[in-house]
Amino acid sequence: MADPFEVRMRFTSLLHHLNASTSSALKAASYALKHSDYSDDLHSCILEQLERNSMNNRANIMYFLPALCDVARDKGEVSYGRMMERDILRIVDAVAPDDGSGAANVKVVRKVLRSLEGKGYLQARTVGELEEWIGGRDLVDGGAVSPSQGVVTVVPDQVVVVAETAVVSATLRSTPQSTARDPYVVNSGIRLDKRQIEQRIEEDRERHKRAREGIWAVEQVSSDLGIDAEFERCWEEASEVDEDDLQMMKEEAEERAIALEYEDSGVKGGTAGAD
Repeated sequence: MADPFEVRMRFTSLLHHLNASTSSALKAASYALKHSDYSDDLHSCILEQLERNSMNNRANIMYFLPALCDVARDKGEVSYGRMMERDILRIVDAVAPDDGSGAANVKVVRKVLRSLEGKGYLQARTVGELEEWIGGRDLVDGGAVSPSQGVVTVVPDQVVVVAETAVVSATLRSTPQSTARDPYVVNSGIRLDKRQIEQRIEEDRERHKRAREGIWAVEQVSSDLGIDAEFERCWEEASEVDEDDLQMMKEEAEERAIALEYEDSGVKGGTAGAD
């Protein structure tokens, strides 16, 4: 039997190194499932890391929760899902605190909550109450947060930090002791590290790219390989053939016949010339 302290330390390390890749989330989820005997202790690790780590790590852990619940449910382990549901209020408050420091994570929280609701891990009423509870947390003193993507920009008297979820706009003081010396400090006094901002932008781009990869995928609901779900969907969405469609097909057939006649005449002309 594994040493509890070693299991805890290893899982903490996996949480700390989570990123936008699916493999990192699956690796941590598989480890948690492998040591499900310590599920209470490992869940406490998740809560501790959410309350201690940077905003980027908190966002990564938030994205990790659906993966953990999925892997656990596939193996018949319900403890992780139940503990997540029990402590969801604490989790949300840690990822997007009301002091303005987690403004860039509010959209992450909303996205994950809807994902958990769609998969049946949270009730719609719970998600609605949580979204209402965090309403306004994407605002900081002296500025507002709006969805965007981009880079870190410094403009006169303001700092604009752009991440996946938000643009954090903070007014700088003009006194000699002001935070204007550090363009990554917002009014709440929390320093925004440039490296973390760049890392967040890259991770957000990776997540968006991965989301676009499967945007056109159609789930094969039937085990019968003779039923093509994608074909059936296209067939249902296609409009009925009308007179305009028939006229268009007729014109295209005529153009095709002319083209074939032209090609035949060219071939015969080339043969006669050769003779």
